[in-house]
Amino acid sequence: MKKFTFKGVLDGFRQTVQPQAIRQEQEILEQLKPEHFTLKKTFRHGFPYSPTSFAFDPVQKLLAIGDKSGYIRILGRPCVDAHAKHEGESECAVLFAQFLVNEGALVTVTADDTIHLWNIRQKTPRIVQSLKFQREHVTCIHLPVGSKWLYVGTEKGNIHVVHIDTFALSGYIINWNKAIEVVRTSHPGAVIALCDNPLDANKLLIAFECGLLVLWDLKAKAAEFRWQAAEAVKSLAWHYEGKYFVSSHTDGSICSWPTKAQPKPQSQVCPHAKINKDGNAEKCKPIYKVDLKSSTTGETFTIFSGGMPSEKGSKSNCITVMVGKTTTVLEMEHAVCDFITLCENPWPCETQEPYAIAVLLQYDLVLIDLLTPGFPCFESPYPMDLHESPVTCCTYLTDCPSDLVPAFYSVGRTTTSKKTGFSEREWPISGGEWSPASCSYSEIVITGHQDGSLKFWDSGAGTLQILYKLKTAKIFEKPRHVSHSDSDNPLAVHLIFLCSESRRLCVAGAMGQVMLFKFRKVESTSEVLVLEIPILYENFDDIYGTSPECDFLTGHQVQKTESSDSDKTECTLKVRFGAQRKPPGFQSQLVCLTTGPNRRTVQVTSLCINSSYGLMAYGTEYGLVIIDIIQKICLLSVACPDLYGAHDPYSRTPKSPKRIESKEEQSRSPSSDQATDAEELQYNCLYVIVWKFFDKLDGTFSRSRSSSMSSIDMSSSESVTCLAFIESYAKRNDILTLVPTLWIGTSFGSILTLFITMPERDVRKSQPVLVTINGGPVVRLKGSITSMSFLDSYGSIIPYTFEPWRDENRDKKDRTPTKSSSRTSPTFTPTTANTISNTSVAGGAGSAAAAGSTAAGGAGGAASAASGAGATGSSGSGSATGGGGAGVGGSGGGISSSSASSSGISGSVSTGLETLTDRQYIVIASEKQTKVFDVANQCCINRIQLSEMDFAVKAETITMKDGSCLATYLSNGHLMVHSLPSLKLLLDTDFLPLMDLSFQTKCKQGIVDPMLSIWGQQIIVHEDTTQISKIFCFSHKGHGLYMASPTEIQKFTISSEFCQFILEMMGDLYTVHEMPEQPKEGFFKGLFGGGAKLLDREELFGEQSGKANRSVARHIPGPNLEQLGQRASTAASEISRAHQLAMERGEKLNLLEERAERMANTAQDFSGTAHQLMLKYKDKKWYQL
Repeated sequence: MKKFTFKGVLDGFRQTVQPQAIRQEQEILEQLKPEHFTLKKTFRHGFPYSPTSFAFDPVQKLLAIGDKSGYIRILGRPCVDAHAKHEGESECAVLFAQFLVNEGALVTVTADDTIHLWNIRQKTPRIVQSLKFQREHVTCIHLPVGSKWLYVGTEKGNIHVVHIDTFALSGYIINWNKAIEVVRTSHPGAVIALCDNPLDANKLLIAFECGLLVLWDLKAKAAEFRWQAAEAVKSLAWHYEGKYFVSSHTDGSICSWPTKAQPKPQSQVCPHAKINKDGNAEKCKPIYKVDLKSSTTGETFTIFSGGMPSEKGSKSNCITVMVGKTTTVLEMEHAVCDFITLCENPWPCETQEPYAIAVLLQYDLVLIDLLTPGFPCFESPYPMDLHESPVTCCTYLTDCPSDLVPAFYSVGRTTTSKKTGFSEREWPISGGEWSPASCSYSEIVITGHQDGSLKFWDSGAGTLQILYKLKTAKIFEKPRHVSHSDSDNPLAVHLIFLCSESRRLCVAGAMGQVMLFKFRKVESTSEVLVLEIPILYENFDDIYGTSPECDFLTGHQVQKTESSDSDKTECTLKVRFGAQRKPPGFQSQLVCLTTGPNRRTVQVTSLCINSSYGLMAYGTEYGLVIIDIIQKICLLSVACPDLYGAHDPYSRTPKSPKRIESKEEQSRSPSSDQATDAEELQYNCLYVIVWKFFDKLDGTFSRSRSSSMSSIDMSSSESVTCLAFIESYAKRNDILTLVPTLWIGTSFGSILTLFITMPERDVRKSQPVLVTINGGPVVRLKGSITSMSFLDSYGSIIPYTFEPWRDENRDKKDRTPTKSSSRTSPTFTPTTANTISNTSVAGGAGSAAAAGSTAAGGAGGAASAASGAGATGSSGSGSATGGGGAGVGGSGGGISSSSASSSGISGSVSTGLETLTDRQYIVIASEKQTKVFDVANQCCINRIQLSEMDFAVKAETITMKDGSCLATYLSNGHLMVHSLPSLKLLLDTDFLPLMDLSFQTKCKQGIVDPMLSIWGQQIIVHEDTTQISKIFCFSHKGHGLYMASPTEIQKFTISSEFCQFILEMMGDLYTVHEMPEQPKEGFFKGLFGGGAKLLDREELFGEQSGKANRSVARHIPGPNLEQLGQRASTAASEISRAHQLAMERGEKLNLLEERAERMANTAQDFSGTAHQLMLKYKDKKWYQL
């Protein structure tokens, strides 16, 4: 008799389970491999944030902008846009920039006193070489047109000369003590400006900080003239004849100086100074830059920035153009950083023919037409107005229908009136070449803004062009008074959801407003239906008094602040009453105004719409709301605890040690209790400090907490963070029938489901939609749920069902919806049905009915009911507001304990199915975990968990090539890609530090080091990462984008295939142009003086000037030069080795030749001896021997 042991039972279990697990792994063949993934930043759009420098090439027609982060943007004709970044120590502000005219090169100076030479002859600019000054700070540079020698002024008052080709420092130096007068006893200060005489390159004009002006003779190595200005100098500019120059000063004056010795300027004017009552001129602001240009007509343009009166209320941020006796003041919207006068002639010794002014503002780029009366602006073809209102969220679509972009363009063209007041001339920045690359799919970027507007952008083929702009502010009345903390931006867009097939748009705002839009091509006039939806609970403070005891508490949960009178006031947003004119495009159909308990303003945390079902669902910090967008009624408004029914794994009773003595104290919010209990607050703060010390030693911030920390989160509540409509299985192992289901993810890591019973199509507008609360979490994860997606039995993403968009103005045949009429799986076959054995689920399935009626009066509200589902099927109480009502009651449906435990962890891959050909998986990503869950089998088949110090900021399931994968951006700056459904790691690379996105945070200092934070700072950190996730997007085809700065969008890709075509999509910066011939010195001009005098700078600054001090600057070869040097050294060593071998071979050949010669001599001697011996014995007989 066989002995029965427990080990034998376990072995029997393993034998029954393992074959099915192997069969499941073999069922889905994953196509994606690590070689299919390469992370690369692609295109950058928008305006450079905090610009610091400006340059223009008059021949190539290229514009360069440097910013404080070390980025360089080079702009040409529309779609010619390149960006590059200084790396290493030079990753700092770009102080100066200057083109080598028509040579395809750019010189930049960064804040670390390093001069860089960029090569822009290829599509991606690259640094050729650098020169770092070690003892002096660079304060200005000057590169004459056609010269190879760069003048560098320093803070110590010295001027150095650098050769551009070799970046070698010349031995020629102009020391400050030789430039000043002998009798001067003080240091003149830093060099502010440098410029050479247009007609005599031998004369260099130097402006010092103290107001000293020196005309230096380069050959004589001495100062020819010196002038002393009364005020400090800001800039210099020569007249093209070289007879005089002008200087701008800090007192708002412009002085004209002739090229001869005189103590005072020839003229001094304050263009904007006003004479006061005393007869004295009022003080003016400094003139930061002045420029002097002339035209062939004899007109002289004096252009300067600043110089406005310093009195309060006076205009600032102005550009002034003086032509003869006419003065034109051009007021700018933002502060002026720099400006450049664009001229036809690059040579300064002739009339330059100015035709435009390029003005670099703090947040914009403006070009002014000088050839049109009134000096109008050019209309910019660049997407520089991305930040017209600060971006609060964005959405990236790469799989939208092909007719969507033309539809947006058509309505955008009709709704946007032609702008007037712009110049009719073409955009003058026309450098480079670009040809549109063929793209098989269209891309759309939607940006939500702080003023409630949405912008739709065409992002295909590496460009970004505005298509259409939607203003949600037109729906609401202007608020008369401010009473909420978020009311500074009450219309700010927080969430966007677009069903591109049905062209329905959902937008959630800062005050809890949710707006539904429908796309129409024609204008209409109608009222906007308003639903006021409260999320109620009988004892709110008991429910949200404490957070549950769980291993990981999320940061995505919304933290409540102290209650105040403003929390109990009604929502300040009011929808405009009466019929409203709605232009073509997205037209408002429905507005939902949601409030929490005690009329609190709620934050919408998730948003979803399904046009096939005609339902919209959105989650808040308190609960869930489901709207029937066809009947325009509220089907369900329920708090999060009610979604669990009788299977709530959390204890929702107050856990505070403080005893509640009266009803008055019971009605107080937990935050106020917390604020009044000083001892408890100190106790909590102590735990916060200890936790932060041990949990955040890496210098970053994390979401990981222990279960013992739940006692300090007195104000945390469970919110709905993720929603998804899908046709899913209602019961375990029952794959014959698919039921419309709403999957819900919460901030506590729970996954819940609601079953939806849809009426027939012919009675859809009259019969109610029934909603059943299933009860109990299907699966649980650590951390807040960030995304959910569904896979079929082949591992492909199941597309959502939708109702195709119909043009209401055309008489077209009705299209059938893509939703399958039968409630079966798309991969279900009759053969499969015969091999499936159904097993019943333990416990009964609860059901709930929701009935409603349309709201009366157009602007009336719909009622909502909060349901508390229990095991006995008890229904929750409901209250009606407005013109209509809807109520929901339900009972919790039980789930077998063998399929999934309360923590969502299943110990084995157990299934009751005989075949795996029809199966549905859900990929759930949270901040700490990712699980692939078998829906039909109710078990977890694969999972991964992040380290304790990291959490997921953004996670999305995307399609790429022939498969699907999960892309995740982590708090440590890494980007990871996992295959599906096996969750094998395909890519893990360092991408973007989270601190680089700290500009999106509410804290002005950005994301603060948690070690330095105090109680309350953790709330800021939580809100920060939630906001960052709204401006970071993954999309299909392996694309993604994020807001790299408040004014710029950075796109990236993880597709190796797409990386091969990036260069083809980029424009060429450098094109071949003939350099205008340099003016020659005529006979009479040379005889009488007045022609341009050439200077042999090579003879003056070359080897004859001596060797420069090596300690002044250090040469840094670029990557290309280093590689070339390594190759050269390698080649030299190989040549030397070959030469050595050849020498050794020659020596060996010489030895061999000597040996051969000796052998030949020996052989010849032997031959002679043998011959003699033969002659001796030739005539003798043998017997004579």
